[in-house]
Amino acid sequence: MSAALSPLALHRENREFHSTGGRSEENRPLGFRPAFKDVASGAVYDSRFADGRPAPFHLLDGLPEEVILQRDPGGRVGRVKDSIVSGFVLEGRFYTREEAAGEVAALAV
Repeated sequence: MSAALSPLALHRENREFHSTGGRSEENRPLGFRPAFKDVASGAVYDSRFADGRPAPFHLLDGLPEEVILQRDPGGRVGRVKDSIVSGFVLEGRFYTREEAAGEVAALAV
């Protein structure tokens, strides 16, 4: 498993997946929604703002308390369990960023 997700890790992922279809900005028009999956439990969580509203990008603040490991002094999520991965949901199925990029590439052909 990879290192625990943090805001900095999400920023790095966005740089890594730039122009691949593995970012919200690039796959949203196809119906993908940013989400997280706990690979240990299988639970999938839509990305949400802290107040529960759906977020249009990956945001840790709306995840449930049981997956949060650390918050900063202002209450923002700083780190989550190692088993949490970022990805997307499309038609009820979770896709990792890699899988979403592959789907976007296949649709562009």
